Amino acid sequence: MTPVDEPPIGLIAGFGRPPFLVAEGIRRAGRKLFVAGFRGLASPRLMDLADDAAYVGIARLGRLIAALRKRRVTEAVMMGGVRKTEIYSRLRIIRYMPDLRTMRLWYRTIRKDKRDNAVLIATANELKREGITLVNCVKYCSEHLADEGLMTHTPLKGEAQADVEFGWRIAKASAEMDIGQSIAVKERDIIAVEAMEGTDAMIRRTGELCRVGGWTLVKVARPDQDMRFDVPTIGPNTLKNLRAARCSCVVVEAARTLIVDKPVTLALADKLKIALVGMKSDPAKPGHQAL
Repeated sequence: MTPVDEPPIGLIAGFGRPPFLVAEGIRRAGRKLFVAGFRGLASPRLMDLADDAAYVGIARLGRLIAALRKRRVTEAVMMGGVRKTEIYSRLRIIRYMPDLRTMRLWYRTIRKDKRDNAVLIATANELKREGITLVNCVKYCSEHLADEGLMTHTPLKGEAQADVEFGWRIAKASAEMDIGQSIAVKERDIIAVEAMEGTDAMIRRTGELCRVGGWTLVKVARPDQDMRFDVPTIGPNTLKNLRAARCSCVVVEAARTLIVDKPVTLALADKLKIALVGMKSDPAKPGHQAL
């Protein structure tokens, strides 16, 4: 099959900058791009970058599959945010009215387990049945993944080293229990744990609780994190929120955390005097790795 005949790569997009990184990577790979953007979430600018694009409802799986098949898509990437808090809004019944295929998946396939991961795996399986394979969501932007070790010129200060090691173990345990993937720590005390509100809201809450500052954010992947759907992500906006909340150190999981516009984010971390550290789990000792 010649490049002209190759089907486009599909990008199933939510909100934020990460879908742009994927789109740019697909372009660098010399492939055509079709964007299936979730209505109300995907940026119009992203849609304009594609060779072809269509908006789909977030609960319209049948519509999504039809759009991908119409463009002969066989490989797709799912990337971008979905605001979970909106699912509990007053207008959720109208805004997220499911189509028949989504209802069948919801009430039959995953009727006993409706956690995020179960929903996403079931969605991937539905796509696979139609000849569409979801690939690792960072396949086309792996250069933006976190490295192991200190990534900034700004060093760890004071008690931060002890907080890093303590917080890492707690965060990994929290993620394993599907409670939250981010925690805030100071002097080996847990200030806050991320829940449905998301990392940025947790950061603001931590700033209100710890007004003296100097705390550490630890953000990890789940042990069973499926890289087809989601990766922990930080970027310039995260750092600005951290600075406003007087955070001094951020720990992320190396090779499993996306750093949005990595060179820009690392330079900003140094400008804001925030140390950024990447850690990996030791398979023999889950949750611990010396710096």
